[in-house]
Amino acid sequence: MDSDSEPETRSERAYQAQLYFNLGYRHQMEQRLELAIDFYRKSIAALATAEAHTYLGWAYSFAGRLDDAIEECLLAIAVDPDFGNPYNDIGSYMMAKGDLDGAIPWLQKALLAPRYESYCFPHFNLGRVYEERGEFRRAAQEYRLALAEDERFRPADEALQRVQPMAEG
Repeated sequence: MDSDSEPETRSERAYQAQLYFNLGYRHQMEQRLELAIDFYRKSIAALATAEAHTYLGWAYSFAGRLDDAIEECLLAIAVDPDFGNPYNDIGSYMMAKGDLDGAIPWLQKALLAPRYESYCFPHFNLGRVYEERGEFRRAAQEYRLALAEDERFRPADEALQRVQPMAEG
Protein backbone atom coordinates (compact mmCIF):
# COMPACT_ATOMS: atom_id res chain seq x y z
CA MET A 1 0.00 0.00 0.00
CA ASP A 2 1.51 3.34 -0.95
CA SER A 3 1.39 6.41 1.26
CA ASP A 4 -1.06 8.19 -1.06
CA SER A 5 -3.79 5.61 -0.46
CA GLU A 6 -3.60 5.63 3.36
CA PRO A 7 -5.17 9.05 3.97
CA GLU A 8 -7.99 8.20 1.57
CA THR A 9 -8.56 4.90 3.36
CA ARG A 10 -8.64 6.65 6.74
CA SER A 11 -10.91 9.30 5.29
CA GLU A 12 -13.29 6.65 3.98
CA ARG A 13 -13.26 4.87 7.34
CA ALA A 14 -13.93 8.17 9.12
CA TYR A 15 -16.84 8.88 6.77
CA GLN A 16 -18.30 5.40 7.34
CA ALA A 17 -17.79 5.72 11.11
CA GLN A 18 -19.65 9.04 11.13
CA LEU A 19 -22.55 7.58 9.17
CA TYR A 20 -22.87 4.69 11.62
CA PHE A 21 -22.54 7.05 14.56
CA ASN A 22 -25.33 9.27 13.23
CA LEU A 23 -27.58 6.24 12.74
CA GLY A 24 -26.81 5.06 16.26
CA TYR A 25 -27.67 8.46 17.68
CA ARG A 26 -30.93 8.64 15.73
CA HIS A 27 -31.99 5.20 16.95
CA GLN A 28 -31.06 6.06 20.51
CA MET A 29 -33.17 9.23 20.41
CA GLU A 30 -36.05 7.08 19.17
CA GLN A 31 -35.59 4.66 22.10
CA ARG A 32 -34.38 1.81 19.87
CA LEU A 33 -31.41 0.93 22.06
CA GLU A 34 -30.39 -2.37 20.49
CA LEU A 35 -30.18 -0.77 17.05
CA ALA A 36 -28.32 2.20 18.52
CA ILE A 37 -25.82 -0.12 20.21
CA ASP A 38 -25.32 -2.04 16.97
CA PHE A 39 -24.61 1.13 14.96
CA TYR A 40 -22.27 2.57 17.59
CA ARG A 41 -20.32 -0.71 17.52
CA LYS A 42 -20.14 -0.51 13.72
CA SER A 43 -18.89 3.06 14.00
CA ILE A 44 -16.13 1.95 16.38
CA ALA A 45 -15.22 -0.94 14.09
CA ALA A 46 -14.83 1.49 11.18
CA LEU A 47 -12.79 4.00 13.21
CA ALA A 48 -12.72 4.15 16.99
CA THR A 49 -13.47 7.62 18.35
CA ALA A 50 -13.95 8.89 21.87
CA GLU A 51 -17.42 10.06 20.87
CA ALA A 52 -18.56 6.67 19.61
CA HIS A 53 -17.29 4.89 22.73
CA THR A 54 -18.93 7.50 24.97
CA TYR A 55 -22.28 7.31 23.19
CA LEU A 56 -22.17 3.51 23.17
CA GLY A 57 -21.67 3.78 26.92
CA TRP A 58 -24.62 6.15 27.10
CA ALA A 59 -26.79 3.62 25.23
CA TYR A 60 -25.63 0.88 27.60
CA SER A 61 -26.59 3.08 30.56
CA PHE A 62 -30.11 3.50 29.14
CA ALA A 63 -30.28 -0.29 28.99
CA GLY A 64 -29.22 -0.54 32.65
CA ARG A 65 -25.76 -1.89 31.77
CA LEU A 66 -23.76 0.53 33.92
CA ASP A 67 -20.58 -1.55 34.12
CA ASP A 68 -20.49 -1.82 30.32
CA ALA A 69 -21.16 1.91 30.11
CA ILE A 70 -18.20 2.65 32.38
CA GLU A 71 -15.97 0.36 30.33
CA GLU A 72 -16.87 2.19 27.12
CA CYS A 73 -16.10 5.52 28.76
CA LEU A 74 -12.69 4.21 29.84
CA LEU A 75 -12.07 3.20 26.22
CA ALA A 76 -13.14 6.70 25.12
CA ILE A 77 -10.63 8.24 27.51
CA ALA A 78 -7.91 5.97 26.12
CA VAL A 79 -8.72 7.23 22.60
CA ASP A 80 -8.87 10.92 23.61
CA PRO A 81 -8.07 11.91 27.21
CA ASP A 82 -8.98 15.55 26.45
CA PHE A 83 -12.64 14.72 25.74
CA GLY A 84 -14.65 15.63 28.84
CA ASN A 85 -17.91 13.74 28.32
CA PRO A 86 -16.72 10.27 29.37
CA TYR A 87 -15.33 11.57 32.67
CA ASN A 88 -18.67 13.15 33.57
CA ASP A 89 -20.52 10.06 32.38
CA ILE A 90 -18.41 7.74 34.56
CA GLY A 91 -19.16 9.99 37.52
CA SER A 92 -22.85 9.89 36.68
CA TYR A 93 -22.86 6.10 36.33
CA MET A 94 -21.02 5.71 39.64
CA MET A 95 -23.64 7.92 41.26
CA ALA A 96 -26.34 5.68 39.81
CA LYS A 97 -24.54 2.69 41.34
CA GLY A 98 -24.54 4.45 44.73
CA ASP A 99 -20.80 5.19 44.80
CA LEU A 100 -20.93 8.92 45.53
CA ASP A 101 -17.35 9.14 46.80
CA GLY A 102 -16.07 7.29 43.74
CA ALA A 103 -17.94 9.67 41.44
CA ILE A 104 -16.23 12.82 42.70
CA PRO A 105 -12.78 12.36 41.09
CA TRP A 106 -14.34 11.59 37.71
CA LEU A 107 -16.53 14.67 37.84
CA GLN A 108 -13.54 16.79 38.82
CA LYS A 109 -11.59 15.37 35.87
CA ALA A 110 -14.46 16.37 33.57
CA LEU A 111 -14.07 19.95 34.78
CA LEU A 112 -10.39 19.87 33.82
CA ALA A 113 -10.90 18.36 30.36
CA PRO A 114 -9.89 20.81 27.63
CA ARG A 115 -12.41 19.49 25.09
CA TYR A 116 -15.83 19.73 26.67
CA GLU A 117 -18.75 21.94 25.76
CA SER A 118 -20.98 21.40 28.80
CA TYR A 119 -19.10 22.08 32.02
CA CYS A 120 -22.48 22.72 33.62
CA PHE A 121 -23.08 18.96 33.81
CA PRO A 122 -20.14 17.97 36.04
CA HIS A 123 -20.85 20.99 38.27
CA PHE A 124 -24.48 19.92 38.51
CA ASN A 125 -23.52 16.30 39.23
CA LEU A 126 -21.07 17.39 41.92
CA GLY A 127 -23.88 19.44 43.40
CA ARG A 128 -26.06 16.34 43.45
CA VAL A 129 -23.31 14.37 45.22
CA TYR A 130 -22.84 17.06 47.86
CA GLU A 131 -26.57 17.47 48.33
CA GLU A 132 -26.98 13.73 48.84
CA ARG A 133 -24.18 13.84 51.42
CA GLY A 134 -25.87 16.71 53.24
CA GLU A 135 -23.14 19.20 52.31
CA PHE A 136 -25.59 21.90 51.28
CA ARG A 137 -23.14 24.81 51.02
CA ARG A 138 -20.92 22.85 48.67
CA ALA A 139 -23.97 21.69 46.72
CA ALA A 140 -25.23 25.26 46.35
CA GLN A 141 -21.78 26.38 45.19
CA GLU A 142 -21.71 23.69 42.47
CA TYR A 143 -25.25 24.49 41.36
CA ARG A 144 -24.24 28.18 41.07
CA LEU A 145 -21.20 27.19 39.00
CA ALA A 146 -23.44 25.08 36.74
CA LEU A 147 -25.68 28.11 36.23
CA ALA A 148 -22.64 30.31 35.55
CA GLU A 149 -21.81 27.91 32.70
CA ASP A 150 -25.39 27.81 31.41
CA GLU A 151 -27.88 30.23 32.95
CA ARG A 152 -30.79 28.38 31.27
CA PHE A 153 -29.96 25.02 32.89
CA ARG A 154 -33.24 24.56 34.78
CA PRO A 155 -32.28 21.49 36.80
CA ALA A 156 -29.41 23.44 38.39
CA ASP A 157 -31.69 26.42 39.07
CA GLU A 158 -34.32 24.18 40.67
CA ALA A 159 -31.68 22.37 42.73
CA LEU A 160 -30.18 25.66 43.92
CA GLN A 161 -33.62 26.87 45.02
CA ARG A 162 -34.09 23.60 46.91
CA VAL A 163 -30.74 23.64 48.78
CA GLN A 164 -30.28 27.39 49.27
CA PRO A 165 -32.29 27.58 52.52
CA MET A 166 -30.33 24.67 54.00
CA ALA A 167 -27.01 26.13 52.80
CA GLU A 168 -27.74 29.41 54.58
CA GLY A 169 -29.15 27.81 57.72
